Amino acid sequence: MVILHVVAPAEFGGLERVAQMLTTGLADSGGGHDVHVACITADPAAAEPFLAPLAAAGVQPHPIVVATRGYARERSAIAALCRSLRPDAVHTHGYRPDVIDAGVARRLGIPIVTTAHGFTGGPWRNRIYEFLQRRAFRRFDAVVAVSRPLGQRLIHAGVPRERLHVVPNAWRRFGPALERDAARRALGLPQEGFVVGWVGRLSGEKGPDVLLEGLPHLNDLPLTVCMIGSGVEYSALVARAAALGVADRLRWLGAVPDADRVFTAFDMCVLSSRTEGTPVVLFEAMASGVPVVTTRVGGVPDVVSDQEALLVPSDNPQRLAAAIREVFEQPSAAARRARAAQGRLGREFGVGPWLERHVEIYRLVSGGASAPVAA
Repeated sequence: MVILHVVAPAEFGGLERVAQMLTTGLADSGGGHDVHVACITADPAAAEPFLAPLAAAGVQPHPIVVATRGYARERSAIAALCRSLRPDAVHTHGYRPDVIDAGVARRLGIPIVTTAHGFTGGPWRNRIYEFLQRRAFRRFDAVVAVSRPLGQRLIHAGVPRERLHVVPNAWRRFGPALERDAARRALGLPQEGFVVGWVGRLSGEKGPDVLLEGLPHLNDLPLTVCMIGSGVEYSALVARAAALGVADRLRWLGAVPDADRVFTAFDMCVLSSRTEGTPVVLFEAMASGVPVVTTRVGGVPDVVSDQEALLVPSDNPQRLAAAIREVFEQPSAAARRARAAQGRLGREFGVGPWLERHVEIYRLVSGGASAPVAA
């Protein structure tokens, strides 16, 4: 089949990683699929981390450089690409492609698929975007939800049940992990000492503030907290850390390319999110054999149980701190959970069955034949 994915990559995160893994996996699956990616961007250099691995895997990238609100030009470029490629399906990722671009393909008679990666809430403008995105989902031929709770939410939002497909994210490592000492050198961390790792966007839905609020409860433990990621709340978080008296325990490293390779630098990985779909960061920690403390939100409980991680309520700094303390004080039990998590990742979240599910969805919406394209 010919499949066109449409992505407007932001700072490289879970959505971008999943789209990258799906497109390269389809191209490399041996199924003979012709996979293309339309990349909507105002800054080609910023999109390069997303685009770089695609061509090497046999995916054809199509950068579409438009202004932030260059919607008419964007739709025109997508229409021209659809007429040229005649794809069997167009698969969009993220609210801009879902709202702006999917309708172009639909009007050309091409089946449209989207992946709902999750909703973050936040400021009113973002909530309006997400409202429009959920309304657009009702018109898709197939909607892929990355977790069961997200699937239920979409049904309540009006997505027809027969068009909804719950397909949790999968995991595949793109490059070998660094050894512990090399990972710490790469991050500028001391070779000795206990390091708590946190990776994600510095924004409200990811709960970095919850971790900061928990640190005063751990003042008696010799911890260094490594924060990887950037985002709109960086300055406020730095100020809050100073007010809490924990600034000297934190290392703010910003965005780190290929961050999945350096999880081995951590003695523990913390996910303090308020909302999630199926977080790729959790897979990255599991793959690296690092003990995990995570909030029990979204699709997280479908990935790890109490046998593989310590799960705590969201927005509860005290409970989060208590779980961090337990990992520090009971390393043998934490290591057993980490080994169990690593094994479960390999058994249940392999990329092969995940790719097959997507191929089945494309075949379902296309009727097994090429879709008509208007002249």
